[in-house]
Amino acid sequence: MDDKGISKAVIKRLPRYYRYLGDLMNNGVERISSSDLSKKMRVTASQIRQDLNNFGGFGQQGYGYNVRYLHTEISKILGLEEEHPMIIVGAGNLGQALANYVEFDKMGFRLVGIFDINPVLEGIGVRGIEIKMISDLPFFLKENNVEIATLTLPKNKAAEMAELLVNNGVKAIWNFAHLDLNVPEDVIVENVHLSESLMTLSYNLSKYKQEHSQDHE
Repeated sequence: MDDKGISKAVIKRLPRYYRYLGDLMNNGVERISSSDLSKKMRVTASQIRQDLNNFGGFGQQGYGYNVRYLHTEISKILGLEEEHPMIIVGAGNLGQALANYVEFDKMGFRLVGIFDINPVLEGIGVRGIEIKMISDLPFFLKENNVEIATLTLPKNKAAEMAELLVNNGVKAIWNFAHLDLNVPEDVIVENVHLSESLMTLSYNLSKYKQEHSQDHE
C-alpha cells in the first residue's frame, strides 16, 4: 500500500472510523452499510467509500462492511497492532492525567517512564510508574526503546526538551506545549494545542449565537 498520496483529512478520519466500529462491535453489530455508517459518522457514504478505497476498500457489494474485519484492518493501518513504548515529559496535572488514561494501553501505547524537573515529584508513583528526574532521561532513552515522547511542559521549556529528546533518538513527539517545535524532518510531531481547540469552539459558539439572534429579529 502506497499511502503517499493520501490526504491528511482522510488520515484524521481513520481514528473516528476505528472508534465508531469499536462501539458497533461492543453493541453486537456484525455488518454495516456505508449509508448506515455515514449517519453515525456524519460523513457522506460516498466519502466513506472513497476514504476506505485508499487502503483497499474492504466492502462487499450488497453486504456492506464486516465490522470486526474493518476494525481490525483500520487498526493495522493505524499501527495499533504494534506496541509503542511511550514516555511523558512533564508530570504536572496534564502529564499525570494522561499517564492515568488506561485506554492508551489497550491501543498499544505502553507508558514506560514519566519525567519532571521538580524534585518534589521524584519517586511519586503514577499508575505504578515512579516519576524520575529529567537528568535521568538521556540514560533512560539509551537503555530503553522509547518510540514516543509526550511533551507536557511549559512553553519556555519545550524547545530545549525537544532537542534533548531528538538528540537521544526519539523519532515521534506528541506535543502539548503551546509552541511549534523546530525539529529535523525525520522526527514526527503531532501538536495538540488545547487553547486553539477551545478558541475554535468559541468561534463556532459565537457564530451560532449570531445566526440564532438574527432568526429572532
